[in-house]
Amino acid sequence: MTPPASARSATGPAAGPLAEPPPDCALCPRLAEFRTANERAFPDFFNAPVPSFGAPDARLLIVGLAPGLKGANRTGRPFTGDYAGDLLYETLLETGFAAGTYDRRPDDGLRLVDCRIANAVRCVPPQNKPTPQEAAACRPFFAATMAEMTELRAVLALGRIAHEAVLRTTQTPLKSAPFAHGARHDLGRVTLFDSYHCSRYNTQTKRLTPPMFANVLRSIREHIDG
Repeated sequence: MTPPASARSATGPAAGPLAEPPPDCALCPRLAEFRTANERAFPDFFNAPVPSFGAPDARLLIVGLAPGLKGANRTGRPFTGDYAGDLLYETLLETGFAAGTYDRRPDDGLRLVDCRIANAVRCVPPQNKPTPQEAAACRPFFAATMAEMTELRAVLALGRIAHEAVLRTTQTPLKSAPFAHGARHDLGRVTLFDSYHCSRYNTQTKRLTPPMFANVLRSIREHIDG
């Protein structure tokens, strides 16, 4: 699967921050090398920085850590094709932040409603673990994503690393807003909501249950509609 035609070239335009990295982004040598290896091993995969999903005028932004190797890195859409996406999209449909049917495919017809999804790190990392340096290198793209969302009112961080990415992007001291499932933090323009990541490990160990996750999304619904 090739990156979308709308993806920018490596040089990009001269003015303005880019919300998405170019398909051949080389800012992180380790991730670029891993991407090249995946292109050889899985030539039919997307194998590029995964762009945000959803409209820039959404009031909710959901932040994940990074694409999964055989999830978003395969399909080119955040959380699509892996276990975490099953719970995420099911809950978004339940709470009205999505419409249609989720079928683990980018062409399943699912659409987000007043919601956008982005990863703090846009390229798949080895062992699903980006380094702090890689997260920092990708942060300008995430910052540009947040900046272009002029109607943004709530951010949902899935896990501690996504939580810290939001705080660093908004220049909020980490100690002033500790991560905890179900926590909410006033960051001025937006309110940050926290949830454990909807990963297979968290759900199978019952650290995160579907009702727990749905309660966080319902709290966000009440917040942005209130």
